[in-house]
Amino acid sequence: MNQERLLKILLAPHVSEKSNRAAEQHNQVVFKVLRDATKPEIKGAVETLFKVKVKDVTVVNVKGKRKRFGAVYGQRSDWKKAYVSLEAGHEIDFMVAE
Repeated sequence: MNQERLLKILLAPHVSEKSNRAAEQHNQVVFKVLRDATKPEIKGAVETLFKVKVKDVTVVNVKGKRKRFGAVYGQRSDWKKAYVSLEAGHEIDFMVAE
């Protein structure tokens, strides 16, 4: 896989109550990823950037909400979310204490 492409796959960690519960119960981390990213690319990107072993990747295409701006209806952009299951003993910590 192209190293440059792997660095662009992960957009941001997705922090929510559901993602925190997944992290605690199932050793999973949730990321916002590019809409055209594939499971092998996501796995490679996480393993390369965070030096962890990935067990499984599950992706969800999230449809953008319809919103109303005065009399005009609009829609937020669709996006893709990836649930990354880590091997036992591996962990990604986003809170860096200095």
